[in-house]
Amino acid sequence: MILSDKDIKKYIREGKITIKPEPDFEKQLGPCSLDLHLGNIFKTFKPSQYPYLDLKRDINFEKLMEEVKIEDGAPFILQSKEFVIAITKEEIILPNDIMARLDGRSSLGRLGMIVHSTAARFDPGWQGKAVMELGNLGIMPIILYAGMRVCALTFETLSGPCEVSYSEKKAQKYDKQESPQASKINQEFRPNCRTNSATDPSHC
Repeated sequence: MILSDKDIKKYIREGKITIKPEPDFEKQLGPCSLDLHLGNIFKTFKPSQYPYLDLKRDINFEKLMEEVKIEDGAPFILQSKEFVIAITKEEIILPNDIMARLDGRSSLGRLGMIVHSTAARFDPGWQGKAVMELGNLGIMPIILYAGMRVCALTFETLSGPCEVSYSEKKAQKYDKQESPQASKINQEFRPNCRTNSATDPSHC
């Protein structure tokens, strides 16, 4: 069941869902979603000696990226056909019986901007700032501003509390993130987690 605006306010005020800093419901709350703001930290790919990204290669993808920090209200130019990793201003903490989904704003989508390439689900027990995979599909650069409303979260209740939350999983890679983190998918190909790792990373 997707939470309504009334239940979103109730769950946040009761502390069942934690959003930091505390949201301005008048500006951020929709009928069944809560808008989040663009943070101050971005990661972009640097020119690299590698001609491609080999997911089995034991390299640190963090070293292939450059971190960019800007001030509140400062501009960030998302070039045409560019891909960057960004983060929300808000930190989110979910209980063991609620998941969240992130969606881009329609007003940005109409400019050719995607807010998440694929990672839209936040599992029960998840804690941290939401990372977004920003892309500009258009032919013109788009100037974004730190602190602008950039995406929205919807919340869904589970049939019951999960047995193992995201923060309790041995294979979780991005818990309590405070800045955008590069992909860690190559961890799944290491020798100690080969068995069934393609379909079940929990073996890692």
